[in-house]
Amino acid sequence: MSDQKIRILVAKPGLDGHDRGAKVVARALRDAGFEVIYTGLHQTPEMIASAAVQEDVDGVGLSIMSGAHNTLFPAVIEALREKGAEDVVVFGGGIIPEDDLPRLEKIGVKGVFAPGTPLASIAQWVRDNVTPPQS
Repeated sequence: MSDQKIRILVAKPGLDGHDRGAKVVARALRDAGFEVIYTGLHQTPEMIASAAVQEDVDGVGLSIMSGAHNTLFPAVIEALREKGAEDVVVFGGGIIPEDDLPRLEKIGVKGVFAPGTPLASIAQWVRDNVTPPQS
């Protein structure tokens, strides 16, 4: 087991301007011992993928409140693939209907958290599903 900290990028893709939840999750993950980078509002999928590669993250957490998850999640995953970062674990949260979860899982989203998910549960999921590279 590596002593290296898990690095997570928390991002707000698209035009959604609601970032309170993303900031709360970012802080909770930081407080749980992860290294966290928050990109801020209005990020394009390409900007998110570039930041993920530049910051050498192990996981990307996407926050969507606008309903554009079926467009933006796949675009982020494709942008990561194009940059050779297909090993980065993508997860997300926000307003995402349960009916859309199978589609997101099929394209490679590893976890989705609805509003009200306990922060400790998200941190534990990250511990269980995102691992830093072995040195």
